[in-house]
Amino acid sequence: MYDEAVTAHGRPVYRDRVDAGQILARLLLQPVDPATVVLGLPRGGVIVAAPVARACTLPLDVLVARKLTHPLQPELAIGAVGSGSVVVVDQGAARHFGLTRAQIDILVARATAEVEARLAFYRAATGREPLALQGRPVIVIDDGIATGATVQAALLALKQHAPARITLAVPVCAADVVEPLSALIDEWVCPLVPADFHAVGAWYEDFDQVSDDEVVALLKREEGGGTRER
Repeated sequence: MYDEAVTAHGRPVYRDRVDAGQILARLLLQPVDPATVVLGLPRGGVIVAAPVARACTLPLDVLVARKLTHPLQPELAIGAVGSGSVVVVDQGAARHFGLTRAQIDILVARATAEVEARLAFYRAATGREPLALQGRPVIVIDDGIATGATVQAALLALKQHAPARITLAVPVCAADVVEPLSALIDEWVCPLVPADFHAVGAWYEDFDQVSDDEVVALLKREEGGGTRER
């Protein structure tokens, strides 16, 4: 199923996020309902989503969610929040790391504020209102999925807008997230589900940090098409 990428260090990888997006675009190109909206998860997911939107002649927008991380070990995710007061907490992980309800509430409040601030920033920087999503097919794109918490929160937030259909398209994901996320979507597109996943960045030759300026530039470039919310 995955035959488009180069091989480095004995491991198939994408050259970069643009390359990954171009591969997803070929998988998604036929057929695509012209009413479809492409939503990228900032920041890296927007870089992957832009070639898809361009190839399929679809409007591009953002779908913002934020990880909840351990206050002393930021590499440890215990959940995520999405817009519209969506909260996903891995209770098992929270108990394992000894987090109290009060500590989790603080983490949720901070992450929620960050989600709203990030959304406000993108709207102000692009001068764009959100795309109307109700009754429309939506393609949600990230640059990869490890634990699935952030994407789960994003999908639950998206469902509040009552889209007609949700396709989740990612270049690579861990095998154990496929089943739980499948309950929230109508279609999966993922060309690479490795047994030895390790991390999203392991499957890219270039996995540099993405800036907000890059995201804003792509949103402005791919502005065409689509009905805006009023």
